[in-house]
Amino acid sequence: MSTDGIRDFHETLHSLRVWDTELPAFDATAAPAEPLPLFREWFVHAARAGQTEPHTMGLATADAEGRPDVRILMLHDADERGWHFASHSTSTKGRQLADRPDAALLFYWPTVGRQVRIRGQVSAAGPEESRADLAVRTRGALAAALTGRQSEVLGSTEELERASAAAWERAGAEPDAPAPTWTRYVLRAAEAEFFQGAATRRHIRLRYRRTPAGTWTRELLWP
Repeated sequence: MSTDGIRDFHETLHSLRVWDTELPAFDATAAPAEPLPLFREWFVHAARAGQTEPHTMGLATADAEGRPDVRILMLHDADERGWHFASHSTSTKGRQLADRPDAALLFYWPTVGRQVRIRGQVSAAGPEESRADLAVRTRGALAAALTGRQSEVLGSTEELERASAAAWERAGAEPDAPAPTWTRYVLRAAEAEFFQGAATRRHIRLRYRRTPAGTWTRELLWP
């Protein structure tokens, strides 16, 4: 990068500010006994406040050597079983989860200065539920699943264009076309932290931890 490019980067970086706006209050003492109701409440609030794509989240996994990996994907549901997402079992994340099912999720909603961090074990749903997950999505999502080969080395963009075009046509002609490696995953939370940012930097952090009996304890954390 040129000298001007480096200067522009640093000037831009150091000019940025965080949360120069009015943010919602969070009374941690009034939070529910379990994290799921609070997550749903915060999710709806973020969406209605204008947060773009509040259903996108970071998924952190580790490979066989314990090296961390992270990527952005979409939330498909959040219920009593856990937080749901989907991918190919043959993808990098799918292989990592098969070897090491411990994972973490991160939701960040800057519009309202909130983030939610969730840690737990991931399990794969059965083929019927995984197929149903794909059936309710768009033709484009089905075409992407049918294209497959996620995380494999790609020879050229032309190769991708040909495969994607063929998958798009098949998705239109066969809306029930099977994608055998498409898998729905569920993360069962062991910990969930809710972070409410504040312009004063007196952030509120509330952590839930699941006990061996399956109940939840709550505790505040220093920001």
